[in-house]
Order: sequence, then structure tokens, then C-alpha cells
Amino acid sequence: MTSDEIRKRFLAFFEARNHTVIPSASLVPENDPSVLFTTAGMQPLVPYLLGQEHPAGKRLVNVQKCVRTQDIEEVGDATHDTFFEMLGNWSLGDYFKKDAITWSYEFLTSKDEGLGLDPNRLYVTVFEGDEDAPKDEESAEIWKSLGIPEERIYFLGKEDNWWSPGDNGPCGPDSEMFYDLRPEVGPITNKEEFKKADDQSRVVEVWNDVFMEYEKKDGKVTGKLTQQNVDTGAGLERLAMVMQDKDNIFDTDLFAGIMKEVEGLASDTKKQRIIADHVRTAVLLISDGVVPSNTEQGYILRRLLRRAIFNTDNKEIPEESLAAIVGAIVFKYEAVYENMQNTSQFIQVIQKEQEAFKKTL
Repeated sequence: MTSDEIRKRFLAFFEARNHTVIPSASLVPENDPSVLFTTAGMQPLVPYLLGQEHPAGKRLVNVQKCVRTQDIEEVGDATHDTFFEMLGNWSLGDYFKKDAITWSYEFLTSKDEGLGLDPNRLYVTVFEGDEDAPKDEESAEIWKSLGIPEERIYFLGKEDNWWSPGDNGPCGPDSEMFYDLRPEVGPITNKEEFKKADDQSRVVEVWNDVFMEYEKKDGKVTGKLTQQNVDTGAGLERLAMVMQDKDNIFDTDLFAGIMKEVEGLASDTKKQRIIADHVRTAVLLISDGVVPSNTEQGYILRRLLRRAIFNTDNKEIPEESLAAIVGAIVFKYEAVYENMQNTSQFIQVIQKEQEAFKKTL
């Protein structure tokens, strides 16, 4: 199943369940000076998660562009990237755990409407509870009612099963779904085996349901929100990896065309992946109005471009190679997101930064 098909199926699935499709917000947050980039689908929706009425209603769905750079040193392994697409659906004070979990399971496993994944290869984690919120027995029971056996449901702490956008805002426990990429090794039967499988990338996270009913202020959970919300997220790159039977995101159709164009620039696979990822992120950032600079968003863009150039064998991306890489990125996203048709502008901005970096080197 191609990435385009996954996007379309996801939006159609939730549209059929009375969700309104909303467009992706810009990668540069409009009203949130606390972060440089949109890092999750829920970020542009924070006012509505806190109780403000959304003009499109209480059930929403979209595919959101995101950039995260905290794992930049991990880029080049099987699953880490700096730009990614988050498939998300939201309930703003409407449905809660039962519907959210049921629909997650249905989309992942339904052959007719969803992805048709094997339910026997799904593993689930839920929140084990602490002083801020109780153990999430309710979610575990819902999973059991859908056919996930107890030995494939694990209770984990805040580090794994609690989500918040930072020190302030809506937050809550979550339930995550993982898919076994190597079932032939045999079933995972306990929490320790599951954690080991996760560390070794044998299982990959394919979905996360966040049950936002708490509020955080200055790093502390202060109480409950006025409404119970659902915020779900599924990374398109990882879903594509699972659906296309690959063991890394760079072999999926999202990266294949770009990887083909960077092959000759670096002899090492990890370096090729870094170049492909960083230039892809750079193009998406430039499309949302970011230009290289020494501060804020522009500094991150500059850093990404210089890391990409530095990882080439010759410390440069020849103009014809740059044009081919940018062309492959534009081809992949021009029908999905706005402002992606300005190929010559993307090349010009990157080329100018490359010239400046040459002088630095």
C-alpha cells in the first residue's frame, strides 16, 4: 500500500465516522512562541483541547506536517527522521476511550476500510498509574474485549505512556500500539521481552491514543480539564514501512526516489539517509517560509543543510544532484501540501547556503 493510499484510507475511514477533515497547519506555529516548529498534530489544536469551540465541530481528522530535531543524532537508523507526517483524529469533548481504541483497532486491522494488519502481531501498552492519574484498567479491558489477549498488553510508566506537549497545556495517559516485524521468531510473552523487542526494533510503534483529560502548568499536573479529549497519532513513515514490508523508513516509497538521487553523494548508507532526510526537511521548511539564518527556525534550517552537505564524501552537493534531489521531493509532496511547486526557489535557497558553507569550511 503506497503512502498516498494510506493517507486517503485514513481520512476516508474517519470521515465515515463523522470527522471533519481539516488541512495541515504550517510547520511554523502561528500562535505558539514556546516552540520553533509544529511537532505534533495536536499542537495547533491546543485552544480547542482546552475548551474553545472549533468551527469545524467536535470530531476532526487530518494529516499534519511535523518537524522534530531532538533525535537528530539518531537520523540514519531504521526509523528516525526530522520531518514526518502525523495521521491524527481528535475528539474535542465528544467520544472517549471506547470509541477511540475501537476505531484504532478497526483501522489497523480492517481489510475493507483500513490497513488489514494481522491482529495477532499487535502488542499494546497502557499507563500503569502514579500520583497524577490512576492505572488505566479501562483501556486494558477495552483491548481485551477486542480480542487482544492479556499477555500482549503491558502497563508502563510516564516515560512510555503519558503524553504532553511540554511543561504547559493539555496532557494525559496514552495507549500505544506496536506491530511485530518478525513474528517468525516466536511470540513475545512478557513485559521484559517486549521492551527488548522494542529496543531492537523488532516491534515498531504504529499508533498512539492519548486520553487528554489533565492540564499541566510549569511542569506539574494541576488537575483535570473541563472536557475529556482524544488525540491520536500515527506516523505515516512507520506505517508505510510496515505496509510495504520494509525494515526501515528509507526503503519506503516516501524516501525511495530521494535515496536514488543521493546514492552517489556518499559511500556510507547512514550518511545517504542523513542527506535524504535533512534535504527533505529543508525543502518542506522553505515551502513554509523559513530561510537560513543564525536564529530560531532559520538556524535549524541552516544546521540541517550544513549537516547534509558535511555528510557527503566531497563536502558538497553538485547543482545537478541538488536539482534531482529537490525534484524527487517536490514530486512526492506537491499534490499533498501547498507551496510545494517552487522547485527553483528551493534549489536557489539551498545553493546559496551551500556557497556560504563552503567559505566556512
